[in-house]
Amino acid sequence: MTMGEYPCEYAGDLDQAVIVALGCNDKGPWRDCREALEAALARFRAEGLDVVARSSWWRSQAWPDPNDPPFLNGVVIVHTQHDPHAVMAALGRIEEAFGRQRSRPNAPRTLDLDLVAYGREQGDCDGLILPHPRAADRLFVMGPLAEIAPEWRHPVLDVTARRLAETAAIGSDAMPIR
Repeated sequence: MTMGEYPCEYAGDLDQAVIVALGCNDKGPWRDCREALEAALARFRAEGLDVVARSSWWRSQAWPDPNDPPFLNGVVIVHTQHDPHAVMAALGRIEEAFGRQRSRPNAPRTLDLDLVAYGREQGDCDGLILPHPRAADRLFVMGPLAEIAPEWRHPVLDVTARRLAETAAIGSDAMPIR
């Protein structure tokens, strides 16, 4: 799949899906957040994360402080041989390469990569909580996920991505851009 082809509904086994959310609201050295996110996706393969489906980009107000620059978000499903901790390490290396600073919670950032789900894994595994404990409440995550995997079921809540997108309370202004 080329980076320009989206959205692409995932045709694989949703129970095995490894889902990553991407976000940006500080373009850093890139022309805009879209370019930064596309550049980040281009690095996934080198980290052993093969993108097999991706959403369109969604714009939303910054949360929790709407005075911060707006966000551009998206979701990808990746195929990987990495375990969840190795996926997190790979995502951290990509964030670091993009100048991610962790100055304060929810501060503007050039790149935010979250492991939303790793198959049906659930619970706390050495500090890594799966699925992501707050993703189900965020339209800027569930909306993009519903584009590419509407029937994906949250491993704990047993609710589809489509339904979670309909009920998400955070980022209710999120909408796809074309």
